[in-house]
Amino acid sequence: MDTALTIVVAVSLAVAVSTVAGRLPVAAPLVLIVFGIAASYVPFIPDVELTAEIVLVGLLPPLLYAAAIRTPLVDFRANRRPIALLSIALVIVTAVVIGFLTQALLDVPLAVGLALGAVVAPPDAVAATAVARRIGLPRRVVTILEGESLVNDATAIVLLRTSIAAIAGSVSLFEIGIEFVVSALGGVLVGVVVAFAVVQVRKRITDDLTDVSLSLLTPWLAYVPAEEIHWAGTDAHASGVLAVVVAGLLLGHKSPIIQSATSRLFERMNWATISFVLENTTFLLIGLQVQSILSDAGESELSTGRVIAVSLIVLAAVIGIRLIWIFPATYLPRLIPSVRRRDPAPHWTTPLLIGWAGMRGVVTLAAVFLLPADTPHRDVLVVIAFVVTVGTLMLQGLTLPWLVRILGVTGPDRHEDHLQEAAVHQAASNAGLRYLEEEIAGTVSDEVLERLRNRAADRANAIWERLGSVDTPAAQYSRARAATLARERAELIRIRGEGTVDQSVLQRVLYALDVEESILDRLAEDESTEGRETDLRSSYDPAGACEHLRQACEVPKPLTPTGCAECLETGATWVHLRICMTCGHVGCCDSSEGRHATQHFHDSGHPVMRSFEPGEAWRWCFVDEETG
Repeated sequence: MDTALTIVVAVSLAVAVSTVAGRLPVAAPLVLIVFGIAASYVPFIPDVELTAEIVLVGLLPPLLYAAAIRTPLVDFRANRRPIALLSIALVIVTAVVIGFLTQALLDVPLAVGLALGAVVAPPDAVAATAVARRIGLPRRVVTILEGESLVNDATAIVLLRTSIAAIAGSVSLFEIGIEFVVSALGGVLVGVVVAFAVVQVRKRITDDLTDVSLSLLTPWLAYVPAEEIHWAGTDAHASGVLAVVVAGLLLGHKSPIIQSATSRLFERMNWATISFVLENTTFLLIGLQVQSILSDAGESELSTGRVIAVSLIVLAAVIGIRLIWIFPATYLPRLIPSVRRRDPAPHWTTPLLIGWAGMRGVVTLAAVFLLPADTPHRDVLVVIAFVVTVGTLMLQGLTLPWLVRILGVTGPDRHEDHLQEAAVHQAASNAGLRYLEEEIAGTVSDEVLERLRNRAADRANAIWERLGSVDTPAAQYSRARAATLARERAELIRIRGEGTVDQSVLQRVLYALDVEESILDRLAEDESTEGRETDLRSSYDPAGACEHLRQACEVPKPLTPTGCAECLETGATWVHLRICMTCGHVGCCDSSEGRHATQHFHDSGHPVMRSFEPGEAWRWCFVDEETG
């Protein structure tokens, strides 16, 4: 009962503190750790022991899997070089340097120093991305940080286990190599096999709840078998962490094919909830370790001053090694012409931000407890791991937003995202409309066909409307429909109270209203592009643009600069304006009643139009369905 009460209290506190932290200008992990540190000294708060088994088996697999299924496999592949240089090469370099440094500072065997180096080497995904997303780092920076943290835990744990084996006895270089090969290849192989098996099963599951239940089991279906596979009777075994990551990446990539829409929604919501609870609880537990860790370290034969000095030196070394490594790792590969052509060198601010975002987290604090009880100065090593974890979280986590502002780095532009989203929606909508005309027309009534056309077109038009003016038809519809749904739900509740209708029937009707409300396009009030300092343009590659966009570069003089030519003649109104890049005709967008810009294309054949709205300079090719 005490254990259950402790869990309930810890989770409740984590959720409450993270909710309050959401209103503060500081990332939630930092607030949770500070709260945990303060709570660890409150007399009636019980001691909480965050053991290695709890973290490595209970917390790490679901956290890694939840992150992996959200990570686009395409982005992971595109950034595999920087991810590998950070998650494998840098972890090894950090472990070796910290190993020799620890040996010199504490006069311990090199194997003990290497073990500590492996413990403090891997940055934490949750901490880095929580801060990165809050302050709006560029999307590629976030992708690299997430990709790095998916793999580096496996590298660090393999190094740690090898070092622990060396502490107990002699380990040859050949055995270390076997350990790495078996761990990496074994983990990847198990992850691929588990993903393949789960795909085959999920293809045949028709019940959404069963499908999501299998998703919740998948992290351990990958982790446990990998950890149990050993090489030829030795202690070398496959990496369960890597197996979880590989399975998650592959299953996340396959989810649009193997799952129903409802199952994907359920899975996304469930894993988001699990991640939220586990992440926040974990950071709270890190803070709660302080009192017991410092109490144990007080019994060490080393002086307090020496322990503090060594801890701060290791902390500085961990931060410095990453900053020194990141610049050559970024620019040296681009001395190769083929690499430079495929991936031009980024601005120096990008590697600097990636280097400063190397915050340590729960894996560092959990892995140190894997050290055997008879390890020399074990209590001091635990303190060092804790100082590195909390020190990087507080120092780098608190200063990263300031550094971003100083460097003038900005995250993704929401309007550019809307423009790209609109183009993708338009292409999908046009494909659906073509299918309607080629396959569906003639099999349904004209009334049904028209409803299908309007439904497909309205979805794309609603996204285009997010550019330009604020109070668009889509925004008006969203507000009005939300209010209408609220009134409908109130009536259903009244009927439920009368008890005259079967409750299961009412539940289905209420669920239908909930689904509709969840997909309403609630538009923010600050989406207008009017008054932008720079005109909104597409982030397309000119070399890859269609021929029509490459030719249509100069904006012609508008024939009717005050508005849509046809609407001005008839007295109609419009939502947004477009100008033909060939003749200067100004027409209204497809969200307008007349849709005169599209009609002008059909009448004239002029392929490219440009936005005629303030703050926008993007173009659209009707022929190739591309933005430019």
